[in-house]
Amino acid sequence: MAYDEIIDHYSAPARAADAGGTVAELRAGQTVLDLGSGGGIDVLLSARRVGPQGRVYGVDAGADMLAPARRNAEQAGARNVEFLHGTIERVPLPDRSVDVVISNRVINLSDDKAAALAEAFRVLRPGGRFGVRDVVVDGELDPERRRAAEQRIGCEAGALPVTEYRKLLAAAGFVGVRIVLTADHGDGAHSAIVQAVKPAIGPGLEIRPMRESDAAEVLAIYQAGLDTGQASFETTAPSWEGFTASRLPHLRYVAVDADSGEVLGWVAASAVSSRPVYAGVVEHSIYVHPGCQAHGIGRALLAAFIAAAEDAGVWTIQSGVFPENAASLCLHQALGFRVVGTRERIGCHHGLWRDVLMIERRSTLTGT
Repeated sequence: MAYDEIIDHYSAPARAADAGGTVAELRAGQTVLDLGSGGGIDVLLSARRVGPQGRVYGVDAGADMLAPARRNAEQAGARNVEFLHGTIERVPLPDRSVDVVISNRVINLSDDKAAALAEAFRVLRPGGRFGVRDVVVDGELDPERRRAAEQRIGCEAGALPVTEYRKLLAAAGFVGVRIVLTADHGDGAHSAIVQAVKPAIGPGLEIRPMRESDAAEVLAIYQAGLDTGQASFETTAPSWEGFTASRLPHLRYVAVDADSGEVLGWVAASAVSSRPVYAGVVEHSIYVHPGCQAHGIGRALLAAFIAAAEDAGVWTIQSGVFPENAASLCLHQALGFRVVGTRERIGCHHGLWRDVLMIERRSTLTGT
């Protein structure tokens, strides 16, 4: 059976749900992973899109699905595909090994969706894309209505509410999250296109959410920045308890060496006020290891932070910078910050009264 005959063997709805082509925007030469590949239709469609220089992996927990999937690939003459036996919560591929993760209404079947999304993040290279079709629910449904909807569309483990899906993607480390509802299945259940990105950074590096295990390295980098005399009026880094108490838990990221895991920089945010009117305004700090500056780490961290902040509904990011800190000013202005004022002689630092430039970035996506 020829390639096109294999594709045409499937129904029109199956072909229309080409997750690889229409959702993830595949390009020639890319490496792709299909979570829950089943009979391999999306793998074959993706293989055609990435071409002979690309590669597509399909992973499925059903051992009985591997034989027909491999047979379909063989009959189609698709030599750039490989089907793997495994679960979407524990993918049998190395870290940072694929450019794109796709899936077609499978993640909703997982009983540990946080683990499945964390695995998708792990196997993606920096800058890689997550583009899936899935089933979600819009808001909290009445339990009876929800069960009826799930039985009707086959969500054995339960579909996620849109807000929870967003939170799990952010917790895994994804930014640029976009969830678009498509077909309405009734009772608040929808098919949806879910897209997100793993933050981009240079070779051998990775950006991920900050963990408690990063504490010592984060505070050491903090102190190194304070020791320059150009980062802050502070002179001593706080304790980890003090650091975490004053910063928002969902907007903290580190840049790490991909092999050793060493923390090379961090960025975090604090709320500026508890008043509701300032709910979308945060103040941020960003520090890079003194031995790793001028390597693009600060720019990558700040870009990831901006995207994550907009995902979280932040419309203004603000901070204060000493006028003498030209590198910080240049970095922030390159990513859309502007100087909105000067606080003259606002504080005494090492015996000198110093000015502070107030900078801010207003989102063009949130709060417009």
